[in-house]
Amino acid sequence: MKYYIGLFLTLLIFSCKNQTEDNESVAVEETVAKETSSVAMEWDNDSLIYPEEKHFKNIRQVTFGGDNAEAYWSFDDKQLIFQSNYNGWGVECDQMFLMDIDETFKDSQPPMISTGKGRTTCSYFLPDNKHIVYASTHLVDENCPEVPLRKNGKYVWPVYDSFDIFVADLDGNITAQLTDEPGYDAEATVSPKGDKIVFTSDRSGDLELYTMNLDGTDVKQITDELGYDGGAFFSPDGSKLIFRASRPKTEKEITEYKNLLADGLVQPTEMELFICNADGSDMRQLTNLGNANWAPFFHPSGEKILFSSNFEAERGFPFNLYMIDLDGKNIERVTHGETFDAFPVFSNNGKYLVFSSNRNNGGTRDTNLFIAEWVD
Repeated sequence: MKYYIGLFLTLLIFSCKNQTEDNESVAVEETVAKETSSVAMEWDNDSLIYPEEKHFKNIRQVTFGGDNAEAYWSFDDKQLIFQSNYNGWGVECDQMFLMDIDETFKDSQPPMISTGKGRTTCSYFLPDNKHIVYASTHLVDENCPEVPLRKNGKYVWPVYDSFDIFVADLDGNITAQLTDEPGYDAEATVSPKGDKIVFTSDRSGDLELYTMNLDGTDVKQITDELGYDGGAFFSPDGSKLIFRASRPKTEKEITEYKNLLADGLVQPTEMELFICNADGSDMRQLTNLGNANWAPFFHPSGEKILFSSNFEAERGFPFNLYMIDLDGKNIERVTHGETFDAFPVFSNNGKYLVFSSNRNNGGTRDTNLFIAEWVD
């Protein structure tokens, strides 16, 4: 799970292997626009599903403008919480919005349930379906923080040390603050068992995974290897964690990683998926595909992982959804877009998948939410 939705569109252009010239970036951008504009502007129609996408049916577009992503289901599957920076809804950077699952927002606006201050990221429902957790920078600065895109010619993500994790009710009232350590605390998700939260923090000096109780107590460090560990999710039975990670190995890579982190930055263009038990034991690397493999989520069976990747791309795009067994075998391509599909999340009953996509955006850079009925 990552929070800078719009930056992933830049990643399509700037994270490519062996691509350094600005004129190449312009050419890529023009190609993306042409390919996306060919998708018909239709709603509630299977033409939004590409012919090869055999796992989807009855797809529905939910949002129609801005960058919308990281939509997560309530435990009863009746609502979704998601983040958006759509300026048509009066926000300047990512804030949290609530919706019932049968709603769409072509000519309307969902209720915003974050404070509207600072930048927010990574919301997730708590088991009571009446509260959410999310991270926000508002305690340090009520304005949207600046978003650096490149450092020394390379694409980067900011890791704001002003992020802390909060609990809020569905009216937008903050009811608790779960973290108050110096540095970055964000990317929180909740176990389907309803007993634990996993999150990313740099309190140790590196970006590691931690778990805690729903009230913020009993914090335990899960990972301890150098590199960025983030975007973690529990398995359906709460026994395992799947997450993305960078693993700098050479002296040059290690120095670069540490220098970027000291500046509050990470470089996300080389990431692989890792899986472990919920207590951090039995850690192993699941993918070794190259490029950026991220946004993993367990299949309802608990036996497969759905994730986003550009490992087949020569120039950083497209990103598509793939599925892989827990032993790293039998990789299957799920989506067949020409630009960007990511943030796949199954409903708790396993019947539906919500994801973010550039499809049907009329050639713009808009990233919208889609809900599809899932077919195994």
